[in-house]
Amino acid sequence: MSGDLHELTAAAQLDALRVGDVSSRELTEHYLDRIDRLDGALGAFATVTPQLALAEAARADRRIAQGEWSPLLGLPLGIKDLYQTAGVRTTFGCAALAGFTPTADAWTAGLLRRAGAVLIGKTNTAEFGATCYTDNLVTGRPTVTPYDLTRYASGSSGGAAAAVAAGLLPLAHAGDGAGSTRTPAATCHLVGVKPSRGLVSSLSNTTIEGPIARTVEDAALLMDVMAQPAPGDLDDWRPDGSFLDAIRKPSKPFRIAMWTETGLDGAEPHPEAIHAVERTATLARELGHEVREVKIPAGYDDPVRLALRTLFAASVNAVVSSLVPPDRLLPYTRWLHAEGEALSGRDLFAAQGVLARYASAFLEALDQFDVALTPVTSGPPVPSGHFQVDGVAAIADRMLAWSAYTPWANLTGQPAVALPSHVDVEGLPCGVQIVGRRRGDGVLLALAAQFEHAGLWPDVHPPCWNQ
Repeated sequence: MSGDLHELTAAAQLDALRVGDVSSRELTEHYLDRIDRLDGALGAFATVTPQLALAEAARADRRIAQGEWSPLLGLPLGIKDLYQTAGVRTTFGCAALAGFTPTADAWTAGLLRRAGAVLIGKTNTAEFGATCYTDNLVTGRPTVTPYDLTRYASGSSGGAAAAVAAGLLPLAHAGDGAGSTRTPAATCHLVGVKPSRGLVSSLSNTTIEGPIARTVEDAALLMDVMAQPAPGDLDDWRPDGSFLDAIRKPSKPFRIAMWTETGLDGAEPHPEAIHAVERTATLARELGHEVREVKIPAGYDDPVRLALRTLFAASVNAVVSSLVPPDRLLPYTRWLHAEGEALSGRDLFAAQGVLARYASAFLEALDQFDVALTPVTSGPPVPSGHFQVDGVAAIADRMLAWSAYTPWANLTGQPAVALPSHVDVEGLPCGVQIVGRRRGDGVLLALAAQFEHAGLWPDVHPPCWNQ
């Protein structure tokens, strides 16, 4: 098999590997060539590992020839640069850590590698995952959506989304603390999954790893590998069966709540964001689901906004303090670090209480529904520099105005999936978010697959796809 191998889905590539129609080396060389030619304009990778990748591909080909098989054997993959990889540098998006090479894999990275994935490299991320855009001094340029090279691919998993959308990877590992898998997926016309709390071992009770992929099937096959929590994980739970099996089961009729309000005074959704939800609701009704428009269960009043800022500042401060001198951080990360330094234990405790009440409002209001349907972002991908135009202290509010729909699902622990909807007249992707009941990940992915098979989104690609 030769030609445009990136046209194949990840599932199709695995099938081709299994029957010998393509070798892991062929796939790996194909993606390395595309990265070499195209990534200079995208900023999708912080680190590329050609020698390691080719060695791992050769090992995978030998194992396949011997009749061995594992879920990702021979499939090229990128791992987000917030997560440690043994023998491969991990910068956390921070130039001060450009020389750091871990000796052990993070838990989920280890699962993926032991499943046979070929590590092509580390996908670019925001510095310590602190922003919903990806722009750091490791690469020295912003990560942009391949649909418009002047616009952010969001963040903090911007590199993962840009790479998959441009055909530099078949699928990618990502992580989501307030939307960091879902908003990049939306800017790049992709599927992005934030699992239920405890399904994948995570850095905190709001941040969790998941896949970014072109299809629901590809996302499900990566979920099957990632959904093996580490021993001792306090929120550990395991699904009843395979996610690949779950998406092949007929989706029952659901009660779906929908809204397009941002919950933030003065932040109105773009007409394209509203259109994305309305066309998805129309399709859902045609498929036999009940869809009811409701008011957003809770808004971003001043206490909630302050609590969110407190949570992020405390998290960044806790991580950064032992790793990097503040003067070597980017301005916004440095500002968050300083905010965190000024917090007291009482401040953090009060913020946790506010956010617990905020999350509870969503759980209570949605108890009578199976799924919530919203935009992923308040509008299409934004131009590079959009969040910084009013100075460092205004970045948090500008980010929230654009990504207001995603943080609540992290706080409630519910599964959430970003799906493509359409591409607007300017060629920019627009997406929708579906959120299910806690630990209902398989059911939610089955609904996502039903929407996909019913034609919710067109099979389109960015200009670089055929290069």
